[in-house]
Amino acid sequence: MEGIPSLDRRSLFRTMAGVGALAAAGQLVAPATALAAPAAPRIYSCAEWGARAVSGITTLNHRPNRILVHHMANPNSTDYSQAHAFQVARNCQSGHMGQGWADTGQHFTISRGGYIMEGRKGSLSTLRGRTQMIKAAHCPGFNENSIGIENEGTYTSAVPTSAQWNALVNLCAYVCHQYGISPNNISGHRDHFATACPGNQFYAKLAQLRKDVAAKL
Repeated sequence: MEGIPSLDRRSLFRTMAGVGALAAAGQLVAPATALAAPAAPRIYSCAEWGARAVSGITTLNHRPNRILVHHMANPNSTDYSQAHAFQVARNCQSGHMGQGWADTGQHFTISRGGYIMEGRKGSLSTLRGRTQMIKAAHCPGFNENSIGIENEGTYTSAVPTSAQWNALVNLCAYVCHQYGISPNNISGHRDHFATACPGNQFYAKLAQLRKDVAAKL
């Protein structure tokens, strides 16, 4: 264009290298529209897994900026069926509502068989809409700005199943794309609260999770 000097090849390469370094350091975050679009994973809605009716759920008119990973601290079942996954979701909702909560505390739940389920009602529709989120109850101080993902099982000494891990990577990639969240902003519950969650073995894998999600994008 007239009036705008062109970059020589050396200057252009220096500029590109600088951008690449910022991206590698996690300091350059692309907007949601610029991230590659991963395939949307199959997420079973509250209605599909048989959730109880709820009320008092708050929709927030902003996007989250973080994902928090949890484990449910329940038995490491070897029943990987859909029926078992749905029962896990129902048990979780009953347990949380039994504590006086409005609904399941987290936004999404992943079974050891790799089934992804909506947690708190409205989480799936707001994720698809990209501009709002549901106020949750999965971590004090982070319920209004982070997406909580519970993983069936206890991971203090065990690791997630391959199906569960792959489902988590796919879900996190989709959430990051929909909301414009950097994979660097995927963390564990214990990073923000005094808890052992998501277990030592799962927590040790979060660096790999961030890499795998970035690769999907």
